[in-house]
Amino acid sequence: MIGLAVAWRAAQRGLRAVVLERGTPGEGASYVAAGMLAPVTEATLVEQDVLRLGLASAEAYPRFVEELEQLSGIELGYLPWSMLMIARDRDEAEALDRELELRRSLGLSVERLRPSQARQLEPALAPTTRLALEVAGDHAVDPRKLTAALLKAVAAAGVELRVGAQVARLDDGVCLAGGERLAAEQVVIAAGPWSDAVDGVPDEARVPIHPVKGQILRLHDPAGPGLLSRVVRMSSGYLVPRGDGRYVLGATMEERGFDTTVTAGAVFELLRDAGEVVPGSSELVIDEITAGLRPATPDNRPAIGPCAVPGLHWAVGHYRNGILLAPVTAELVVAGLMGEALPALAAEFSPTRFAGVAA
Repeated sequence: MIGLAVAWRAAQRGLRAVVLERGTPGEGASYVAAGMLAPVTEATLVEQDVLRLGLASAEAYPRFVEELEQLSGIELGYLPWSMLMIARDRDEAEALDRELELRRSLGLSVERLRPSQARQLEPALAPTTRLALEVAGDHAVDPRKLTAALLKAVAAAGVELRVGAQVARLDDGVCLAGGERLAAEQVVIAAGPWSDAVDGVPDEARVPIHPVKGQILRLHDPAGPGLLSRVVRMSSGYLVPRGDGRYVLGATMEERGFDTTVTAGAVFELLRDAGEVVPGSSELVIDEITAGLRPATPDNRPAIGPCAVPGLHWAVGHYRNGILLAPVTAELVVAGLMGEALPALAAEFSPTRFAGVAA
């Protein structure tokens, strides 16, 4: 998602872009992602710069979607409905009240709902619902449709997409595993959790990346749409409607390296927790169970823009927010490629913050 968005915007600015994809475009984290656009729901006190970046990207999303839908002819499943955060019991309600106060202290728009109010919005919520928060500005999109649209957009923009192109190292350009060398004035690394494995990057320019595993389910309702219209967040995960009777249930957070196995315990817990919040979810049919790898940096902030090596740029480390941050990342990276001054918003995400830091 990130690499395609950067290439598309670069081509629109008149740059000649070549995308090197070792596998199938969009088969990594973008394929597994639920597609929540939730800067407010995901807000934390210690990551306010990520919040600001997410809000900027969320503001750009309607235009981003409209442009891609017009170019590709693909409807992207963008759902501009509010998002609900749900508490099941007293402890979770107290925690949710603290979440409310945090967001209000940050100047964010969040409404506290009584259980009856929440069930008016979403009748499928359990009668035992203790408390809810409504986040009007957080939405969702279908990442698989978004990737398909981006593939059409980059092709229309004249981007060269090379599938099965394994990058071996950077050396006065890009060297492929088969020995071919591509000349390039500028290189953008956007290889997700594998970005740190690219050879030829000097130590002072490296960005440390590690994978965070997430197990996730895709389901459908044989009766069609109607169970939920909004994303429902619970303490342990989320249930995302696609608007057509399909749903995404996720996701675990596991530090297990590059392991992408699916485990019975994780699936059981996701289904159990969803059933307690939305009892009707137990009647959904399971279509797919997968595990993906989120690319994370040590400080949980993305690395966006040029680094200490002239001509080398990074677009990595988006962690839980890769789909959300695609529009703003593309704009910032392309500004760097064009030699333009980056806005103040980008300063906290400069890859140079890792220069000289031990692994």
